Amino acid sequence: MDHIQAHLDGELSLVVLAKVASFSPFHFHRVFAAMVGETLNQFITRLRAERAAARLSLNPGQSITEIALDCGYSSPAAFSRACREAFGVSPSAWRDGGRRDRKIGKEESKPGQSKSNPGKDFAVVSFHIDLQTNQPTWRVQMKAKKAEIVVDVKELPEMHVAYVRHIGPYAGQGQLFAEFFGKLMRWAGPRGLIRFPQTKMLSVYYDDPHVTEEGRLRVDCGMTVPPETQAEGEVGRTTLPAGKYAVAHFELGEHEYSEAWKAVMGGWLPESGYQPDDRPCFELYLNDPKQHPQGKAIVDICVPVRPM
Repeated sequence: MDHIQAHLDGELSLVVLAKVASFSPFHFHRVFAAMVGETLNQFITRLRAERAAARLSLNPGQSITEIALDCGYSSPAAFSRACREAFGVSPSAWRDGGRRDRKIGKEESKPGQSKSNPGKDFAVVSFHIDLQTNQPTWRVQMKAKKAEIVVDVKELPEMHVAYVRHIGPYAGQGQLFAEFFGKLMRWAGPRGLIRFPQTKMLSVYYDDPHVTEEGRLRVDCGMTVPPETQAEGEVGRTTLPAGKYAVAHFELGEHEYSEAWKAVMGGWLPESGYQPDDRPCFELYLNDPKQHPQGKAIVDICVPVRPM
């Protein structure tokens, strides 16, 4: 799955993927379908369609033709067929509200976009560029909370990540994250991989909860590890690419993550001059909430971006 996610624009034939997984094509196809619940072709087709659908929602200034070609479709007509097959509506209907009508994700899902009017809930109140680093910084007001957040666009390095993956609903399920991070720590501890403060803890999100069905949402509970670390059993290993990210800094209670994601995706992003690219979003955890006076998590929400 990691190879497919990282190479959606490349050749993803059964023969190529079976070779990557060190299986025969016959056995790989059967094992993949049993583990994922979809055939290989269904999985790849769905991911490509969902990526394009998310672009329609997040990039209103980009034409449907541009999105179709940028996402690897041979023509706008091919994209239109794929969109109708996946979501039951045309690309233009999806952009005009079809995604809201489907009501796939829950309101409290993360990461995602605000379903309300961002102009009413959030406002960019200042912007400046550091003359020494050329790093842009925004301040965004969260009107309901009467609070401001800081968003920086910066270059982040490549990160090697060991993870335990969950597929399915996760909104509002703090205990689920605790369980998966617990599994990861029990694996990492005996191997000498827990080396705070060098070790970073994070959650990686691959799907837009307002596009992907809840039962197919993917999230990795992960930690940074040395590049030579080998995956075992339930623990996988992936690499988060280096590049430009919008990094928004928060202190959050357990039920405040949804509003934080809305501030970034629905408040900051439309006014920023940036658009998301195809790398996954992630949350980087900077403290132990048990040691915070109010029990809050200090979190950087990191969204991969490129100029519009």
